[in-house]
Amino acid sequence: MEGWTASSLLCLLAVRLFCGAAGVTECHDRALDIQAVEGSNVTVEWCFSSRANISISSLKIHCLMDPELKVFYHLDDIFRMIKEPPHEQFAGRVQCDKDALRTGRVQLHLSRVQMNDSGRYRCRMFTGSGRKVKPFSLNITAAVDEPKPLTPEPEPEPEPEPESQGWLGLYAGLVLAAVAAVVLALCCSLYIHKWKLLKLLQEFQELHPEELHL
Repeated sequence: MEGWTASSLLCLLAVRLFCGAAGVTECHDRALDIQAVEGSNVTVEWCFSSRANISISSLKIHCLMDPELKVFYHLDDIFRMIKEPPHEQFAGRVQCDKDALRTGRVQLHLSRVQMNDSGRYRCRMFTGSGRKVKPFSLNITAAVDEPKPLTPEPEPEPEPEPESQGWLGLYAGLVLAAVAAVVLALCCSLYIHKWKLLKLLQEFQELHPEELHL
């Protein structure tokens, strides 16, 4: 700051205040290194003039991807008949903000960035006051799927027993009951027959005791 007088500083401050009030953009030429995630949208922006109300017809913009020389964006309102279309990789995905151009700024909007969009680019501009070259680079990283929240697996519900098994159990119970009833009836019948036989033998002994001793 040596050599600067108070009057010089005041003049510089007054110029900056005037430019801000007049809507003039102050340019800062810096390298552009844009990081983005696959599938997102990015905006490449830089300033090429400090003047306002710039005529778009006086501008020419030609952007290429190095080193393949793929056309990224092309603007030339004078020679519309020989307009160079963008490369198929960028077709329909690059838009330029014309209102920003009138204020001395370039805004190129690239939608749905892809992994193969990564690389170096170079834009050449031709204005009524001269030429300008603006390099920039894109670094696209793969999108990472967000982990899904873990949900506890529901416990399996017990399978209902088939109706056939219930009927089989009922039939088996009835059969066992019938068999038990038959066995019980046979036992009772044998006991009754045995009791009758013993009674008859006792009566015979009482009536004919001499025959038994023979």
